[in-house]
Amino acid sequence: MPTTFFAVLATRGDSRALRLLQHAGAVAFAMVLTSAAAQISIPLPFTPVPFTFQPMVVLVCGAALGSRLGCSAQVLYLAAGILGAPVFAASPLLPQGAARLIGPTGGYLMAYPLAAFAAGWLAERRFDRRYITSVLAMVCGLALVFAGGVGWLAFGHGLGMRAALAVGLYPFIAADLVKLLVAAGVMPTLWRLLGRIA
Repeated sequence: MPTTFFAVLATRGDSRALRLLQHAGAVAFAMVLTSAAAQISIPLPFTPVPFTFQPMVVLVCGAALGSRLGCSAQVLYLAAGILGAPVFAASPLLPQGAARLIGPTGGYLMAYPLAAFAAGWLAERRFDRRYITSVLAMVCGLALVFAGGVGWLAFGHGLGMRAALAVGLYPFIAADLVKLLVAAGVMPTLWRLLGRIA
């Protein structure tokens, strides 16, 4: 029985080619959404990490697609960025291309596949059907994003944990929790509209 929103919507049948086409289209669509969210970027003067809506898009897409497809979408996003597509957040200081992954925001970006996988894995266990459990799934995914980002700043860039928290977590946590509380309502609302809550 399908357990993710995408699996319920996808046309089922014996055609392997159709299934592959649907999966590829869903992964590509999630990658485009992640890229679009990156373009809504607000640089902050006290940190090299810009404010974006990407983490919430990553988590919602992961929940909608499930663990494997959600993770695949973010791997595709990173691959497009590495190859030079302008998919990363615009920044006067941070380069596009592969160098972005070794820059100060690289840890956040590299955590996206894992965060999407976690949100999708929990959605496959019906965490996306109710608001409270959806919040829990989003919190788990967001924690992975921050762990990757802060860890990379602390150890990959030698800031140390205190400074990494000061520039990579504290300025964002309140706003990201508000965004998370909004984003957590997306999947339960879609399930209600679909009339498939069980």
